[in-house]
Amino acid sequence: MANVLERLELAVSVAREAGKLTMDYFGSRSLAIEQKADATPVSQADREAELLVRTRIAEAFGDDEILGEEFPTKPGRSGYRWIIDPLDGTKSFIRGVPLYGTLVAVEHAGEMEIGVIYIPPTGECVFAARGFGAWYEDRTGERQPARVSSCDDLARATVLTTDIRHFAAIGHPEVWERLAAKAEMTRTWGDCYGYLLVATGRAEVMIDPIVSVWDAAALLPILEEAGGYLTDWKGQRRVDSGCVVATNKALFHTVVAITAGLEGSRT
Repeated sequence: MANVLERLELAVSVAREAGKLTMDYFGSRSLAIEQKADATPVSQADREAELLVRTRIAEAFGDDEILGEEFPTKPGRSGYRWIIDPLDGTKSFIRGVPLYGTLVAVEHAGEMEIGVIYIPPTGECVFAARGFGAWYEDRTGERQPARVSSCDDLARATVLTTDIRHFAAIGHPEVWERLAAKAEMTRTWGDCYGYLLVATGRAEVMIDPIVSVWDAAALLPILEEAGGYLTDWKGQRRVDSGCVVATNKALFHTVVAITAGLEGSRT
């Protein structure tokens, strides 16, 4: 456990440090933006933040593997793997929208042990280590347990996503349409901020049709330690399928029946 807690301390610290670095560029009209091969944007802030995280990890745990979005994987031999997205929500970031964050995860023996979400513009941070609970800190540093909501009726729930067009892009616009029709409120408070809202009980469902492993890895321990679920659309506990959904426990089966196409006539 000492190995995990030492890495948790670094994960929280480096997420905050990298997130604060991105604030030096936030709202800048001179920030250079490039298009990657997958047509998604990347900025100098993305790259500098990832290099900072990689440097801090290598200094403290030189034998750990590092997987990140912007640079090649650093091999390791300790059995620990860091999975990082230092600027999740680049499209919001480059437009001056404060719904972006820094994601840091640590995996050991195939299990996501640690997750951190830090939102630089709001100063909010939620973090978890398996077996040690999930915790939320606001910009003042006040800490309290992070818990999902107890709402058990989709008709009273808030459902979030990053981009509604992504459902059509993968050929399943009906998934969003069914969730939206049943929910009390829908919003596109997207990227990692939406998952922070579910983990802290301010929303009940966050769903994305298109994600990479570095988008999802940190979310799994956070949602589970907060009393909820983070799965793929079939309800399988994994972060590498390309799609994820986060819910509280009370709504999990209702939501997954929709995302897996098992609702109504498809049952």
